[in-house]
Amino acid sequence: MSFSTWAESAGRLIDVASGRSPADMVITNGRWVNVHSGEIIAGTDIAIADGRFAYVGPSARHAIGADTQVIDAGGRYLVPGLCDAHMHVESGMVTVTEFARAVIPHGTTSMFIDPHEIANVLGLAGVRLMHDEALGLPVNVFVQMPSCVPSAPGLEHAGATLGPADVREAMGWPGIIGLGEVMNFPGVAAKDATMLGEIAATMAGGKVVGGHYASPDLGLPFHAYVAGGPSDDHEGTRVEDAIARVRQGMRAMLRLGSAWYDVATQIKAVTEHGLDPRNFILCTDDCHSGTLVNEGHMNRVVRHAIAQGLRPITAIQMATLNSAQHFGLERELGSITPGRRADVIVTSDLAALPIEMVIGRGVVLAEGGRLTADIPAHVYPDFAKNTVRLRRALTATDFDVAAPQGANAVTARVIGVVENQAPTKALTRELPVEGGVVAMDIGADVCQIALVERHRALGTVTNGFVSGFGYDGACAVASTVAHDSHHMIVVGTSKADMALAANRLAEIGGGVVVFKDGKELAMVELAIAGLMSQERAEIVAAKAEAMVEAMRACGCSLNNAYMQHSLLALVVIPELRISDIGIIDVTKFERVELLV
Repeated sequence: MSFSTWAESAGRLIDVASGRSPADMVITNGRWVNVHSGEIIAGTDIAIADGRFAYVGPSARHAIGADTQVIDAGGRYLVPGLCDAHMHVESGMVTVTEFARAVIPHGTTSMFIDPHEIANVLGLAGVRLMHDEALGLPVNVFVQMPSCVPSAPGLEHAGATLGPADVREAMGWPGIIGLGEVMNFPGVAAKDATMLGEIAATMAGGKVVGGHYASPDLGLPFHAYVAGGPSDDHEGTRVEDAIARVRQGMRAMLRLGSAWYDVATQIKAVTEHGLDPRNFILCTDDCHSGTLVNEGHMNRVVRHAIAQGLRPITAIQMATLNSAQHFGLERELGSITPGRRADVIVTSDLAALPIEMVIGRGVVLAEGGRLTADIPAHVYPDFAKNTVRLRRALTATDFDVAAPQGANAVTARVIGVVENQAPTKALTRELPVEGGVVAMDIGADVCQIALVERHRALGTVTNGFVSGFGYDGACAVASTVAHDSHHMIVVGTSKADMALAANRLAEIGGGVVVFKDGKELAMVELAIAGLMSQERAEIVAAKAEAMVEAMRACGCSLNNAYMQHSLLALVVIPELRISDIGIIDVTKFERVELLV
C-alpha cells in the first residue's frame, strides 16, 4: 500500500468514503477510541486508502472490494497510534531505524526527536544523517533542530557549534518540525543574540520552539523565558511546575523515561487541581534500549499515567491528539478520523493497554508484540565513526586531585545523584588526604568522577567527586555518552580501573564499559559518534542489560544508574555538574573550585 499526501489522495478518500471505490484495508467490529469527543464508540468500522483513513463509522461494507484486506477487531478497542512528543533517539544507544523497530510493537507510530546528542559530536552533518534516515521509515519521525550546541556556551566545549544560520538552513528540510529544547534558559532571559536568533528563525518558518526550563525558580526568570518564545517544557518535576507552564500558555510535557519519573507528581495538576488536560502531553525524553525492548515505550507511559488516576481516554489524548495539535499536525495524525495517516493500535484493554496489533500508514507493522514489517538496517558513513580522540593513553595518576600543601583533609564539592530525577544535589564532604592527593571515601559513598576531553585530543582531564552510586570494591564505569557535549565520563572507586576503562573506549571508538578489579565485566560498543550502536536493537538491549548487571555487581542499586551516569556532565540542569572546564554550579551558571 502506498502512502500519499492528503492532496494526492483526497479524491480516492472521497470515493472510498462514499462507496464509489474499494478501500485497501477495512477494520471491522471495533470500539473506536475517539480522542476528539472523548467517547468510546462500539460497532465501528474503519476504511483505509493510500495509507490514510477514508471512513470511520458504522459498517464499512460499502468500502470492501475483492482485493480489500479485512481485519476483524473482534470488539477490541481501536486506539490512535501513540506519539512521543519529546525524545532523544541516541539515548536508546541505537540508530533511528533500530529505535523504530524497537518501539513499533509497543504502539508508537509518531516520534518527535531532538538529535542534539549527535549534533554535539558531528554538528549539522550529524543532524542531517538522522533526519534523512528518519524520512525512509514506515512510521512518522519528525526532527527538531538542536538549539543549544553546546548547551551552555562558556561552561563547556562540544565537538561542534551550531547557530542561527544553521537553524535557518534546517528549517527548509522536509522532516524538520521545529527547534529542539532551548536549554540555555539563562541566555534567553538575558536576550542572548544566538538564542533569540535561533528562535526567530524557527518562528519565521512557522514552526514550534521546544522548551527546557530546568530551574525551580518560577519567578521573573521563568516569566522572561516564556516571553522568549518556547512553547512547551518537559523539565518540570513538581505539580507547581506543570501548573505554572500551562497557565503561561505552554504545554506541560510530563516524562517517564528510563530514569526520569516526573508524571506522578505533575499529573496532580489535572487529577487534583482540575486543570484542562488538553495542554498536557506525555513523553519519554530518554529511554535506553533495555527499557524499550523489555518494558515498552509510550504504552508504558500511558499505563503509568492511568495508574496515577487519569481516565484512560484522557491519558491516550495526552499521547496522541494533544501532541499532534501542539506541533500543528492535527490534520495529519493523532486521531482515527478521515484524512489522517492510518496509524492504529488494536487492544483488548484500555487500562492495561496490551498492544495486540499495530498499523502504521495503513500497513500492519506488528502483531502480538512482535515486529512483522521488514525494516532494513541503516548504514552510517565512515565520517560518523572513530570520533574518540585521546592525546595519549591515560594512567591512574591522571585522576589525581592535588591537595593544598600540608593538608591532612579537605572539604570538597561533591555531585549528589538523585535517583529517578535529572537534577543533582550540590553537596560538600570532608575527604582525607593521602600522599598529597585527595582520597575518596568509599565508606561514605564518595567516589571519583572525571570528564575526559575526547573531541580534539587536547589531553585534558577534569576531576571531581560524586555520591549516590553506592559502588564498593575496585571498579569503574566509563561512557562516551555524556550529555550534552559528549566527552568521556568516568566514575570509579579505583583510578587504575578508571584508566583501563577510558583507554578501552578509545580503542573501540566509543561506548560504555564496566571494569571491576582490573577486569572488563561488560561492554556496549557505540561506534556511531560514540553514541549509537551499529547492531540491532535487541542485541544492544542484551548488552545494555549486561552492563546494568555489571554496575550492580559493583555495588550500585540505583534504578537505571547508567542514565544517571550519562547526565552528570549536563551543565544546564541544577545543581552541580562536571564539564571539560571544571566543576559547574548550575544554580549560578559559573565554574567553581572543587575544593572549598
